Amino acid sequence: MNGATTSGELRAHNRVRLLRAVHDSGAVRTRSQLTRDLRLARGTASVLVAGLAEAGLLHEEPAPGHARGRPTQVPGPHPHGPVALAADVREDAWELAACELGGRVTVLDVRPHDGTPQGTLGPLGEAVAAHRRRLGHRVVGVGVALAGPIRHGGLVDIAHLGWRSVDVPALLNLPDGPAAQPGAPAFEPGARPGEPQPGTPVIGNDTVLAALAEARRGHLRDVRVGLHLHVDFDLGGVLVVDGRPVPGASGAGAEFGHMPLSGGDRPCPCGATGCWGMDVGANALLRDVGLAHGGGRGREQAERVLATNGEAVEANARALGRGVAALVNAHDPEVVTLSGHGVELLQRAGQALMAACEPGLMAIRRDRPPRIEGSALGWRGSLLGAMESVFDHFLTPEGLELWRKNHPDQARDTPDRQSVTYSTLARHKPL
Repeated sequence: MNGATTSGELRAHNRVRLLRAVHDSGAVRTRSQLTRDLRLARGTASVLVAGLAEAGLLHEEPAPGHARGRPTQVPGPHPHGPVALAADVREDAWELAACELGGRVTVLDVRPHDGTPQGTLGPLGEAVAAHRRRLGHRVVGVGVALAGPIRHGGLVDIAHLGWRSVDVPALLNLPDGPAAQPGAPAFEPGARPGEPQPGTPVIGNDTVLAALAEARRGHLRDVRVGLHLHVDFDLGGVLVVDGRPVPGASGAGAEFGHMPLSGGDRPCPCGATGCWGMDVGANALLRDVGLAHGGGRGREQAERVLATNGEAVEANARALGRGVAALVNAHDPEVVTLSGHGVELLQRAGQALMAACEPGLMAIRRDRPPRIEGSALGWRGSLLGAMESVFDHFLTPEGLELWRKNHPDQARDTPDRQSVTYSTLARHKPL
């Protein structure tokens, strides 16, 4: 802020800083801790919290375990506050969740799909629209993670499903405009933060979004240069610099899996030959044991192979390790994080992975190799990254002003705590 800043602009700036701190900390820090972290006067912090509570953005509760004296308050999501709808679209199913300020996730729906663009995105769009109607003014945006490169904000290619230049926003067919959904703007990647584009979801690559979540809430937090690899049916990877993934000029980066890093020579559905992803992930596991693969088939069979076939798992891990060495040589990361099946490969065949990685490292890298760690977020990273992409646009002076103008006197609904389900995609409880 400069000397010409008005008092109103300063208040708006501090409101955003406080909400951002609550969100990034997982809504677990006390008001006094946040006041100290943000270097605010206690009186200023009290006024800010009171105003944000009145606006339906924050709600305070006593800190857990407080014994005596004046209770220590923890600012967290308001029970009728903003919600980001986030979807993780994988090659065989999708998961939709409501995400509150602070990162609490309520899984709303999990469905398999037929692998076609219409059969995948049409039902997802209908589910999103239904929950937007139910949650009304609370919904501040929709984020969608997809397992393929994204171009120009919404065109996706998913090679293993045969998707080419699929217009995701068009097939989601979400209602747009203030008349259709008052107070529920969404934003397009690359738009000026806080500039609403009603009805337009945030579309992102699953690896890029998983890396974003890892940088906010996982092992890449406060890491200057990191490398994130997401392994599902095949794999993607992205460089993370100062907490932000580097997705490429058109948004279609994060495709390390389509580099010839493992020495293979198999043709890939993407059109290239020898892609690293042909040797890493569920499709490679299935192929190695002679089972049908491709087209989003065989998740359960691949999980059984992961659990029981040490030879196939080690082959997968060795291919992963060889590629990691090449990327470490190229990018010099401090930390390499693995999500999806990468966590299991590291747990079950970490020695094979490291044994394949080390010989490929330059001597200067081998002296001080980066840490290789399983994701702190497990399978939930892409979903959380979709959430973060929505809140990044909402947590701005413009986003909060739009909330203030459109927030009704009484919120219409809230995610039902009883409706939280287990994810059949991830085999993990929601956060």
